Amino acid sequence: MTVYVDAPIWHLAGRRWCHLMADDTDELHRFAFGLGLKLSSYQGPPKTSAPHYDITAFERDLAVRRGARECSREEIVAVFRRVRVTGVGERRGRVQRKAA
Repeated sequence: MTVYVDAPIWHLAGRRWCHLMADDTDELHRFAFGLGLKLSSYQGPPKTSAPHYDITAFERDLAVRRGARECSREEIVAVFRRVRVTGVGERRGRVQRKAA
């Protein structure tokens, strides 16, 4: 499994933010917990259609040191599309991967 991070280009509350995503939601959570992130910072259905964590530039640096793959904007959008939940998954609260 692969964990991905994009560039920290989003500015909020005096910090730069980016996205942490993975091919598998369980892997995403394991990696995030290893970074010290709390489940409360997880964003997934029904809040958003693609499971991810918003992380700071500092957390991103740690994620990269721990093996996360740095992605361009185009690459992270492709990951978003791959892991996006279907309408059925949103209604049931389950994450379903879209067929490639």
